[in-house]
Amino acid sequence: MSYRPIADVWILTRAKLKDGRKYYGAYLGGFPERARALLGCKITDPVLHVCGGMARYYPYAGGFGPNDRTLDLDPECKPDFLQDANDSWPISSPDPLHQERGWMNPWGGILIDPPYSPEDATHYRPGVAHYPKPNHLLKRAFEVLPPGGRVGIIHYLVPSPPKPSRFVAVVGVMCGFNNRMRAYSVFEKPADVVQQ
Repeated sequence: MSYRPIADVWILTRAKLKDGRKYYGAYLGGFPERARALLGCKITDPVLHVCGGMARYYPYAGGFGPNDRTLDLDPECKPDFLQDANDSWPISSPDPLHQERGWMNPWGGILIDPPYSPEDATHYRPGVAHYPKPNHLLKRAFEVLPPGGRVGIIHYLVPSPPKPSRFVAVVGVMCGFNNRMRAYSVFEKPADVVQQ
């Protein structure tokens, strides 16, 4: 049986945040729900939103789950993990009940939404000096994903698949006229890869 990656185009609404907040680069309306589906994650599965400090302010049900966590370098976003995305990431979601019992709660999936270019990075507090390159972010994701886990990255380019991986999908994402189209690419860590 041959495998074909999913290819699609999503035309979504402009970004909105709770309480009328404004933020350059906020998720487009409808994006997190669709992105989560391609990650194969239910709303209760823990998803790590990398470079997504404002993800918790997405106003629609189904976009940000109760066990989701954020990793960002901007302290004003109040991320769960205040750190540079270029550095090593946490391997699991901090769940007090699970930690108390000594269990790990591995990420159900990882959603990466970095600045798409050095020029875009100037719009964020960390700036160009901390611009994370997409292939490096995928490498970091594969270090912490459990076998069979998926990572999705939205960017201007479709990054090279990490090795070993399965290319699951690429979706063109846009929100109308006079806006650049982005690509949401999804990769899966093979189930037979031994976790380090």
